Parts: sequence; structure tokens; C-alpha cells
Amino acid sequence: MAQRLVLQRLLSLTLRTLPLQGQRTVSGPLALHGPLAPRGPLAPPGKAFGTSAGCRNTFNVQDGSDFQDRVVNNPKPVVVDFHAQWCGPCKILGPRLEKMVAKQEGKVLMAKVDIDDHTDLAIEYEVSAVPTVLAMKNGDVVDKFVGIKDEDQLEAFLKKLIGA
Repeated sequence: MAQRLVLQRLLSLTLRTLPLQGQRTVSGPLALHGPLAPRGPLAPPGKAFGTSAGCRNTFNVQDGSDFQDRVVNNPKPVVVDFHAQWCGPCKILGPRLEKMVAKQEGKVLMAKVDIDDHTDLAIEYEVSAVPTVLAMKNGDVVDKFVGIKDEDQLEAFLKKLIGA
């Protein structure tokens, strides 16, 4: 287990310091946090798939092109939750926000972006603290908040995005 964590840390640092063709290097405070939790095929069972109705409206962003396709080019409004595994407030806000998005019955979608996995997106959208939530319509950021909100505030945020 310890060897796997060391290998993951080494690989994450190597990938950040040696950009592939066409990639930007990552620097600043976001670059200090490597992905310690396993992702993809190494992830614990149940992490990637959900069975509730709310999960159909919520998805994890896989990479930059996935973000472009499913968020920027989406005809529906999308709430983008920039979060991190190590962030306590993110663990509170995430499920609360997913529940509120599910109540909208498909009028709005939710994209989850882990800043440790997608620092390029976090930098591009000027995320300086987590949780940061963006409201996007037709590829443009139309609203934003940072930190935890209660259910009434989240409902108002979503209704404003939907235009209801």
C-alpha cells in the first residue's frame, strides 16, 4: 500500500513537471496537492457509479475535452462543482447540491471537477478556494459562489440559473 502511494505521488509529480505535447505546466498552490486517492480502475468499488435518480443529472469530469463536450457545449444549464477529496466543506456541499439538482428533474445538470485531477480547469476558471460552484449557460459563467450554502440558498441559485 505504501509503495503504491509513493508510486502515485511520484507519477503525479512527474506528469506535472514534464508536460506532454500541447499541455501546460501547472504551478502555484493547486500544484502542491497530488492525487493520493486511487482513480479509475484502482478506485474503490462504488465510487464511480451511482444508482439514484440524481446521479443521471450528475457526472464527474474526466478531462478537458470531456468538460468541453459535456459542460461548455451543453444546451442545458450546468452547475460545476470544483471540489477536492481532502476538503471538508466540499464533502458537505456536494451531496446537498446533488440533491437540489436532482429535484430540478433534468432542467439542470451538475458536473463535478476534482481540482487535484484537473488543475488546468481550476486555473482556467480562476478557482482559488474550494468548494467553488459555477453556474454555466451556453458555455458562459453566469453566476458563482464559494463555500457552503444552505438548501434555500442553493434552490435560489438553481432557480436563477434555470430562469424559473
